[in-house]
Amino acid sequence: MRFAPFLFWAVVVVALLLPSLRRRMWPRRPVTDELVKDPVCQTYVVRSRAISRWRAGEPVYFCSAECLRRYAALT
Repeated sequence: MRFAPFLFWAVVVVALLLPSLRRRMWPRRPVTDELVKDPVCQTYVVRSRAISRWRAGEPVYFCSAECLRRYAALT
């Protein structure tokens, strides 16, 4: 029966320390990827997967090469 209190306190200590250990060992990465809107077909695409071109000093994002081609034909 001497083992039961030790086991109880060990579980309590681990339960209290585990969240801080997780944060140190596996820190959350900041979310840098966001959705951007395609001006041609009005769909949203993740910025890292979008095709981008600069227009008037601002980036314009497209979901596909087809939308980029259609945008270039309009302007």
